[in-house]
Amino acid sequence: MTQEKLLEIMNTISGYIWGPPLLILLVGTGIYLTFRIGFLQLRLLPYSLKLAFSKSQDKDSEGDISHFQALMTALAATVGTGNIVGVATAVLIGGPGAVFWMWISAFFGMATKYAEAVLAVKYRVQDPDGEMSGGPMYYLERGLNQKWLGVLFALFGAIAAFGIGNLVQANSVAGVVESTFNVPPYITGIVLFIFTALVLLGGIKSIGKVTAFFVPIMAAFYLIAGLIILLTNIADVPAAIGLIFSDAFTGDAVAGGAIGAVIRYGVARGVFSNEAGLGSAPIAAAAAKTDMPARQALVSMTQVFIDTILICSITGLTIVMAGQYDKGLEGSALTTASFEMFLGSAGSYVVALGLLFFASSTIIGWSYYGEKCFSYLFSKKVVKYYRMVFVAAVFIGAIAKLDLVWTFADIMNGLMAFPNLIGIIGLSGVVIHETKNIVKAIKEEKAKKMAA
Repeated sequence: MTQEKLLEIMNTISGYIWGPPLLILLVGTGIYLTFRIGFLQLRLLPYSLKLAFSKSQDKDSEGDISHFQALMTALAATVGTGNIVGVATAVLIGGPGAVFWMWISAFFGMATKYAEAVLAVKYRVQDPDGEMSGGPMYYLERGLNQKWLGVLFALFGAIAAFGIGNLVQANSVAGVVESTFNVPPYITGIVLFIFTALVLLGGIKSIGKVTAFFVPIMAAFYLIAGLIILLTNIADVPAAIGLIFSDAFTGDAVAGGAIGAVIRYGVARGVFSNEAGLGSAPIAAAAAKTDMPARQALVSMTQVFIDTILICSITGLTIVMAGQYDKGLEGSALTTASFEMFLGSAGSYVVALGLLFFASSTIIGWSYYGEKCFSYLFSKKVVKYYRMVFVAAVFIGAIAKLDLVWTFADIMNGLMAFPNLIGIIGLSGVVIHETKNIVKAIKEEKAKKMAA
């Protein structure tokens, strides 16, 4: 079988997996949970953001890292090529209206992310070394009593980490560094190899410290550049938002007015970016020091807000305002052209550095997800071998051509969602119970402050 034929088959499989049934299941689960938790993502978002970035975090509870470090590790894994290339692809294929459907998927995705994190902390376990392990594989086994589903999730997750969280990210970094700074891919591969190895040697505590320093800087850099564009062209912003909303329900910007394409690509790229429902981020949430499962879950929920509502919106609005999406440009080239229109040559550096930082951090975040899945399948004793192969794959990704890997990664990523969503829906009663506990606790804490 030729590589072209294999790629064609895998693209067909990926199309089925990421087709309407999965997207409906992902968004439908978010809608279902949103009503069951009483629109918590709206009511407690200010509290959640304050908790995430508060200096006085829970330090005495069980766990390996702080609320903030857990959030930054999850953000490191999700803020990647999807925020720059994924948004561009969504607008390119689905038109400006796709941005609106990214927002919708993010709003309901916040409820899904919250539920995942509640269950991850609720059913986490402590290994003999005192380190926490949790995530879908554990709540599927210990909460739903379906270990076979936990094994399936861990298998898909351990493999997906090499694709979406390693090879394709390293390849993106090498490509943008070569095109922008004329650095050969093998040099980038060596640097990434060393950086990843040094971080991974220290385990989750090292990963947490690095991401807590690295992620806020990279996100702030990209957000500030985007805000400069929006503020200096403020007169164009209302028209861009108006086009996003009008096209979301007409699909006029897509050939034939295909409203289905607008919704599908908006939702799909939103999910691809923030990973709500895929089950990856709760693995990081399970490591957090917290007194209640839902308290960390509120912090985890803000990840979707930061990733899609903030960072993806910067990309989407800039692309729509620039109006270059019908000029035949694709992926990062479309985002680069849009930023250059407003920032001149500096625009290309913003996108290049954004991709460089975002993709590099994704490798770090996903390395933790992959090794936790791997240790669940086998044992912690063999994790060192997984790390060695993972680090080696970073160099391979930087220098190889990866059409097959991109598609294979998409398939594995999509397959993770099915067992995870079964677990979330099956254990939704537990989520509601823990939600009542946190709402009660927050009210009592407020009452104490007012009385003091």
